[in-house]
Amino acid sequence: MTSRPEHLPEQLALLSDVQAAEHLTAGVLEGRDDIPSIALNKVAEPMPSDDARWRLHRVRDLIDDALSRFRHERSTAADAWLAPRLHETLRMTRKEAADKEFWTYLAVGVAPDYVVWRHLSDPSRSDSRARVARDRFVGPHYKQAFARLWWVAELFRDGSDYRPVVAACGSQDMLNSALRLDVIDHRPTALALVGLMERGAVRTGREVNALTSAVNAAAATLMYDVLAPDVERDGEPLRDWIGGAESALPSPRDRLPEGPEEQSAPPEAVEILVGHFAELFAEAPVRGRAPHEEE
Repeated sequence: MTSRPEHLPEQLALLSDVQAAEHLTAGVLEGRDDIPSIALNKVAEPMPSDDARWRLHRVRDLIDDALSRFRHERSTAADAWLAPRLHETLRMTRKEAADKEFWTYLAVGVAPDYVVWRHLSDPSRSDSRARVARDRFVGPHYKQAFARLWWVAELFRDGSDYRPVVAACGSQDMLNSALRLDVIDHRPTALALVGLMERGAVRTGREVNALTSAVNAAAATLMYDVLAPDVERDGEPLRDWIGGAESALPSPRDRLPEGPEEQSAPPEAVEILVGHFAELFAEAPVRGRAPHEEE
C-alpha cells in the first residue's frame, strides 16, 4: 500500500495536471508504488504567499489522525469526520478553493496514501485489479479526494455549524450528486436536502439521486432563492475567520470545529423547501421502487 511521503516541505504548493500525470503511474494508482516526493516538490509551484494557512504539517497531521481513527472503516464515516475539520484547517475563500492545482498538490504531494486508502476499488466487485480512479487525484471538485470534502463542508455548513455537513456525508450519493448542482449554492436548498435525510424521508442512495435530480430539474422553472430567500451574506465574519488562522489551535478531534460566525440560514426558508422537496420526491421515479410505492 502507498506509504506516507517521507520528505515534506514546510508549505503547501501548487501542482498542475501535467506535472501530476508524470507521477500517477499504474503502480501508484494500484497502491503498489510510492510517489517520489523529492522529485515532485522540485516541480511544484510555491503558493502565492507564505501565509500561515499554507503550513503543510497542520493538514498532514489531521490526515494522519483520520487514517489512525478509521483504518478499519474505509467508509463515509471517514468523510464525515474529515470534511468539517479539513474545511476549518484550510481557511480559504471560495475563489482560492477553486484553484484545482492546490487540491492536486494536496492529493499527489502531501497525502497520496490517504487517497489510495480511501478510494482504492474493491477487486471482489469487478473483474479488474484494485485501482484508484485518476480523478480522485486530479479530478473536478466533486470527485477529487480532498476538494470534495472541503466543498461539501463549505456548501452544507449553516454558518459556523458543521452538523449538516456530517449528515450530508452520511450518503456517498449526496456528495456525488449534489456537489455537481449549482442550486446547492443556495443555503436553504442544501439544508433542506439534508433535512429530508435526517427525517428519514430519503434513505437510500437511489432515493438521494432521485431527490437531487428532481430538485435540480424543478429549479429550471422555480427560483428557490425567491421562494425561500436566504439572509444577505456578510463577508466580514469570513475575513475574520480566515485572518485568525495563524493563531488558531489545531482543529478539535473529538468534537466538531466551528466555522465562520456567519448568520444561519432562516429556519422558515429551510422548512418551506423541505415541504416542497418532499412533494417533488413523492413524484420522482426511484430506480427499484415499485409503482404502487411511488403513488
